[in-house]
Amino acid sequence: MRVVAGTVRNHQLKAVPGDKTRPTTDKIKESMFNIIGPYFDGGKALDLFAGSGGLGIEALSRGIDETVFVDQAAPAIKIITENVAKCHLEKQAVIKKGEALRTIDQLAQSGDTFKLIFLDPPYRFHQMEALLNKIETLKLVSEQSIIVVEHEKTYELPDVIGGFSRFKQALYGITSLSFYEVGE
Repeated sequence: MRVVAGTVRNHQLKAVPGDKTRPTTDKIKESMFNIIGPYFDGGKALDLFAGSGGLGIEALSRGIDETVFVDQAAPAIKIITENVAKCHLEKQAVIKKGEALRTIDQLAQSGDTFKLIFLDPPYRFHQMEALLNKIETLKLVSEQSIIVVEHEKTYELPDVIGGFSRFKQALYGITSLSFYEVGE
């Protein structure tokens, strides 16, 4: 697993030990960023269910100003911290240990909004519609925000969830990526 492009391209990233975390493959990550835009001109990203932090680090490497990494597992937080340090991105990273729904409440209280949100929960997580509705209610997005949901292919998501519309879906084996934007 590595950073695919940008300022820290080819830096190798550690994966979280064990089988509870499923890192996004380099192939899927590269395809994802080709769809949402290969490079960014600033903004903030949220890597919820961050695991190893690979998606948020990739966004930083490609021009996002700051990424907030959230995971509830202590081993994941340790690996995110190590990966961020290895890439020398500590000043652009905020790492929070906590359960996703509670942590986004805290982020909303501080007035944060995100240009990019990555949602890559464990495949057994089937509350994506509720999570997206909560993100909208908490006003964590702007009109130009993109939300990328990585989920099991068999877990069907609707084309419209609250104020978000899916503009693309891509399948990679058992993995599906659903791309949502604000409005139609």
